[in-house]
Amino acid sequence: MFNFNTRFKLSLIVSCILFLTAALSPLRGDDDEDEQFENREKKGTVIKINSRYDFVAVSNPKFKAECSSCHMIYLPGLLPARSWTKIMSTLDKHFGENAELDAATQKEITEFLVKNSSDHVHTTRGDKILSGIGAKEEIMRISETQYFKKKHDEINPSVFKRKSIGSAANCIACHSGAERGDFSEDSVVIPKNEIVVPVKK
Repeated sequence: MFNFNTRFKLSLIVSCILFLTAALSPLRGDDDEDEQFENREKKGTVIKINSRYDFVAVSNPKFKAECSSCHMIYLPGLLPARSWTKIMSTLDKHFGENAELDAATQKEITEFLVKNSSDHVHTTRGDKILSGIGAKEEIMRISETQYFKKKHDEINPSVFKRKSIGSAANCIACHSGAERGDFSEDSVVIPKNEIVVPVKK
């Protein structure tokens, strides 16, 4: 039989454990490191997810070739299908550039993006992005999503204007693994502002 002191100590220990579990639970839920999945089941089929990161790995060669020629590869799971459809249907005015493609290539890339978009392949992070976008909203910039803004609310806007970054759209400048879905906060390296050394005359 436990005496009173022993029971009191055990009760205190259990109470502390329960308190810490409750206190740390919200932090764990918002930690992107916990968003690592291998497979997801949807409508009776297994959707292959990048084995470490919570997005479908980019496998379409035309998407890789055409899109990476001008900017980093944006994973389809970062936006819903309607956004990708809008982006791909306005390539002649693609953020100030003419990025038109032949009809067959445009169709193939659009289908790939739609098939793997955040509202077709449901993942934890993709669903978080989707939850902040209106049901009919055709948001065209990942940096304009509520999820992105929340994750970068401590970053001064001037940081994105550094020459080594360029804009908030250049994820890979700070997230070296962005193209494969690694947005872990532990691996973030923000490039320092360039120091301009005056030339002596």
